Amino acid sequence: MRKVAVIADSIGCIPRDLVETFGIEIVAPNIYWDGSVYRDWLDINPGQAYELLQKDPESFSTAAPSPGDLADTYRKISRTAESLVFITLSSRVSTLHNAALAARGLVKDELPETRIEVLDSRTCTGAEGFVVMAAARAASEGKGLAEIIDEAKSVRDRVDLLFVLDTVRHAYRTGRIPRLASRVGSLLDVKPVMGWWDGAARFKGMTRSKDKGIDQIVGLMRSRVHGKRVHVAVHHADAAEEGEKLKERVRKEFDCVELWLTEFSPIMGYSAGRGALGLAFYAEK
Repeated sequence: MRKVAVIADSIGCIPRDLVETFGIEIVAPNIYWDGSVYRDWLDINPGQAYELLQKDPESFSTAAPSPGDLADTYRKISRTAESLVFITLSSRVSTLHNAALAARGLVKDELPETRIEVLDSRTCTGAEGFVVMAAARAASEGKGLAEIIDEAKSVRDRVDLLFVLDTVRHAYRTGRIPRLASRVGSLLDVKPVMGWWDGAARFKGMTRSKDKGIDQIVGLMRSRVHGKRVHVAVHHADAAEEGEKLKERVRKEFDCVELWLTEFSPIMGYSAGRGALGLAFYAEK
């Protein structure tokens, strides 16, 4: 039996080989489209989800797993682990964190010997994934629950997320740009540059081309890591060729401890739109 099992949601965009190597349990928010329900990354891959989003954006919606579903996850994992830690995407942008806490209450009397901790990553996508991986690596080394949470919090305090959108059309779904402004911006063909702090996406500015937006987020990353060795996740929303190009640029310009290329979760893509590119990163101490 494992000392500690690590649970994460699919929004963390952790590469599948790492999920399997470290035995991370992934739970998936639901995607609703045209009367059908799909579990993000499990029943539908990002490319398929983007096709649905393209066909009818207004029919596309998402929801966190229910507390009952998460309670079933806790019950299952408790059979193979003494303690559980569930690291969620930011509670500022999703109800998943609250659902995970509610689920813990549902099984409290049923699993009195199992300690369950729920940690708000305060971020999403690969930035969240790095917080999860810090916990998973510590768990694989046999560390205790308290030390694992400390490792995750250490990365949470350092991780950053920047992205450039190919279109401003869907940016109103982040809650940071009014819908009317996003429509006007779409007509002008400008590219929003977004950052992430205080648990939510923040509008940083616009550029007239995606290349300039990429230069901007790479420059911001350089100014924040100060030449230190860095962990980086390069994200793309149904733009694999551009993602690979950005990954190679990062490889050449930074001293990378690890470097992932991964698709944005479709749920992130719902707000970002197809063609978005992003960088999640944190520097070594």
